[in-house]
Amino acid sequence: MTLAGADFDLLYRKHAPGAFLRARRMLGNDADAHEVVHDLFLSLLQAPEQFAGRSSVTAFMYQAITHACLNRLRNQRTRARILQLQAQAPADAAQAHHRLHPERLATLFSELQRMPENLATVAVYYYLDGLTHDEIARLLSCSARHVGNLVARVHGWSNQEANA
Repeated sequence: MTLAGADFDLLYRKHAPGAFLRARRMLGNDADAHEVVHDLFLSLLQAPEQFAGRSSVTAFMYQAITHACLNRLRNQRTRARILQLQAQAPADAAQAHHRLHPERLATLFSELQRMPENLATVAVYYYLDGLTHDEIARLLSCSARHVGNLVARVHGWSNQEANA
């Protein structure tokens, strides 16, 4: 099956309702589900080679809509975290900055630019925002132990960079 012209119309009529139901089940609301399905079909119309025929169209649609929904959920959680941190930032950030020695703060900002994203995120939450391991774990949807491991890796990163 090609994804052009009449075939695309047939593809949409056949698979959009199921894709919508899947998206609504994952996202919990019609508006987001409609947007994800719209974006998926628009993407297929613009770049039909995405469907390479390695699986059935139904399997491809199921995987594509699942992937799109997971990305949307991740983006929503990230936006919510950022908004929450920005709401807390004025008081908390000022206090956290005063807890670090100015030289250490300058070093941290320099290191953040070179750190992998996951370590930089934890470093900001821990050192700049002054969040506890439990608070960071809730933000990152992981365990406090994992946060502790990431903080240890941040320390290791700092020591590694200092010795380089």
